[in-house]
Amino acid sequence: MPKASASSTLPFRCTECGWKTTKWAGRCAECQQWGTVAETAEKVGIVRTLQPVTMSQDRKAKPIAEITSDDSQHWSSGIAEFDRVLGGGIVPGAAILLSGEPGVGKSTLLLEVASRAASTGASVLYITAEESVGQVRVRAERTGALRPRLYLAAENDLASVLGQIEAVEPQLVIVDSVQTVASADAEGIAGGPSQVREVAQTLIRVAKEKNIPILLVGHVTKDGSIAGPRLLEHLVDVVCTFDGDRQTSLRFIRALKNRFGPTDEVGCFEMNGVGLAEVPDPSGLFLSRNPTAVSGTCTTVAMEGRRALPVEVQALVVASSAPQPRRVTNGVDSSRVAMLLAVLERRAGIRLSQFDVYVSTVGGVRLTEPAADLAIAIAVASAAADLAVAHDVVAVGEISLAGEIRPVSLASQRGAEAERMGFTTVLDHRMSTAKAALAHAFG
Repeated sequence: MPKASASSTLPFRCTECGWKTTKWAGRCAECQQWGTVAETAEKVGIVRTLQPVTMSQDRKAKPIAEITSDDSQHWSSGIAEFDRVLGGGIVPGAAILLSGEPGVGKSTLLLEVASRAASTGASVLYITAEESVGQVRVRAERTGALRPRLYLAAENDLASVLGQIEAVEPQLVIVDSVQTVASADAEGIAGGPSQVREVAQTLIRVAKEKNIPILLVGHVTKDGSIAGPRLLEHLVDVVCTFDGDRQTSLRFIRALKNRFGPTDEVGCFEMNGVGLAEVPDPSGLFLSRNPTAVSGTCTTVAMEGRRALPVEVQALVVASSAPQPRRVTNGVDSSRVAMLLAVLERRAGIRLSQFDVYVSTVGGVRLTEPAADLAIAIAVASAAADLAVAHDVVAVGEISLAGEIRPVSLASQRGAEAERMGFTTVLDHRMSTAKAALAHAFG
């Protein structure tokens, strides 16, 4: 009998991407993940034959028209901003992953969700694998989240978590966090790829079998991505991110994946002394309250998901004696501002090469879309000329290198929000060029 070649038998395989090797390695050479190479008995060329399983009557495939969706209707979490992002509420049997930076307020948000759900009479099980029950109790007292139907347990063993679910029989389960729960059936330490995969698959299977929603907290890495194997994001039904600037009290929740609704909604919260408060209309948070017009300011309308938010851009231009003038930005892209300064100098004749330029947004909001170009340019030009722009003027438009103003998406929605906030003059692509828009802005 011919001897099997080395290429036909590959005893080690990456559980993340499927890369195979003849010897064990700590890091996969294909996907660069650590701790995912495991020994396997799989051999190339061997085909296993499985006997078909006889399906019971309740498991037989049915015509799609005969399947009802009554069990998949959204039910409100009690937090309108959270329901907005989820597509109307929480779906029974859904697996929802919430990720965010440490200290941003993930646990506070989910404790509030648990409290609101428990206040309706539903039994809620909150599993904390990072804190003691006493620490969570203190936070619940501070935020007013104490409810008789809210059950709390500190467990970091998967079997114990399943036992708590069997004992309480909750209508909602929250696990904080999935990276700190370990299973005896998987190798590695808690938080490793194999452990996260095993814990997530087991909890999601329980959620589907018992038709109860489960909310999982996920850690993030240094670059902001969700820690653990990529499979985790594929397994869950909804992936949400909770973020905000540490220097401000505003927090935003967004959906990166949603099997039950859109992914372009944004929920807004404000962190205060007693927890998180919903901000149903955040439009006024990003505008200054100066009663008189001040030079170096201009308002634009930015889109956060489907929401139109008026945001004020402020600029300051100061003469500089340094050979390299400073360009300082906060809330806007520095490279985009540098390009706009070059366009203003070349196309509008505004000399800025001998001046320090500072550009910032009000309220700590970050503008990433090019629709804010025109407002930034007008604010800088206003500061350079020391001419104020009227309070009722709003600017929306992308500026090209040729000095032209390009139209932006969702212009009608931006205009409607500007009108609702009391702005009567909208400067946009109808001004044709940035130079014409500047002339109109300064009257």
